[in-house]
Amino acid sequence: MLLYISIISGCAQEKDSKNIKEADIVEKYIFHDEKSEHEGTWLQWPHGYRYGEDYRKEIEHIWIEMAVALNEGEKVHIVAYNQTEKERISKILKNQGINMNKIDFFIAPFDDVWARDNGPIFVYDQYKNFKIWGPKFNGWGEKTPYSEDVLMSERISRELNIERIKMNEFVIEGGAMEMDGNGTFLSTRSSVVNKNRNPHLSEEEIEKYLSSLSVTNFIWLDGVPDADITDFHIDGFVKFYDQNTIITFSENDLIEWGLSAKDIKTLLNAKNTSGEPYKYVYLPLSKNNVTLENGEALDEKGSYVNFYIGNKVVLVPNYNDPHDKIANDIIQNLYPERKVVGIDVRMLYQHGGMIHCVTQQQPVSLK
Repeated sequence: MLLYISIISGCAQEKDSKNIKEADIVEKYIFHDEKSEHEGTWLQWPHGYRYGEDYRKEIEHIWIEMAVALNEGEKVHIVAYNQTEKERISKILKNQGINMNKIDFFIAPFDDVWARDNGPIFVYDQYKNFKIWGPKFNGWGEKTPYSEDVLMSERISRELNIERIKMNEFVIEGGAMEMDGNGTFLSTRSSVVNKNRNPHLSEEEIEKYLSSLSVTNFIWLDGVPDADITDFHIDGFVKFYDQNTIITFSENDLIEWGLSAKDIKTLLNAKNTSGEPYKYVYLPLSKNNVTLENGEALDEKGSYVNFYIGNKVVLVPNYNDPHDKIANDIIQNLYPERKVVGIDVRMLYQHGGMIHCVTQQQPVSLK
């Protein structure tokens, strides 16, 4: 089933798209549903070279739990900052009893752990060849250092020898995009049609770039600029289950998450490419505001929508909260053939993200 684009690899060559202002993009690409079979999952493993060892130590347990859970059903591709980090991570994983034959490493410096956002977008062309649809990453509007992250797709592309389709200066992150696999694109203007991302592009011009992903139906929410570091990424509160169903929050929880009445109406009355209204599955927010492991209380609740679907598991953000079990059970019913694994993400959540934000699927080859 065609659906979610996947961020991961790159190319030995780069092909520039035509100037979007002069010609429409003609070539179309296809992508695969996150719940379709993976070759593997990519993780950018936490390190202390940018934000210090305390940062690494407080979040690294999440990567260990993800690697152990995913390892049974697929390869885990780990980006390690340098050779020293590779050896350190290898020792950790061996001590966990993990199958190291299904672990591989790519060594490259990077600024932070958000693999969903700074990697290249892995697609297939009409001949089922791997290609990379390659927009630019600019640190969510130049809010954080990104000098190494912006190079990640190029570095991995050379390693994998896969052609990268360079999209001029068009900026978008993977967490800003949700697609239903049948031509519908859902996002927030605040994280895409924003002068800190695309100052020289109109919404119409942005849609022309996105149309190369075989998109014909655009659903835009206004979003909330500066609400968080991402300017209100869509994957924090919406996920397509399939081409007919959307997973999100109830109306009251959407209000609490910060959506306007206009955006809530747009989301809950959205229609697919056939003009049919979507069905909805509602996940709760955490019952309480998130309290960190050190006892510090955050001024917000946690989202369970930002989960990640592996071959044999579904990794769900948990918050040591009474609603963890409720959310896990709902998701387990949605994916009965997979095992739901709740992972405590509180120490990562304070930095602006959850499970989906730091994972990226590599689909199997179609040839």
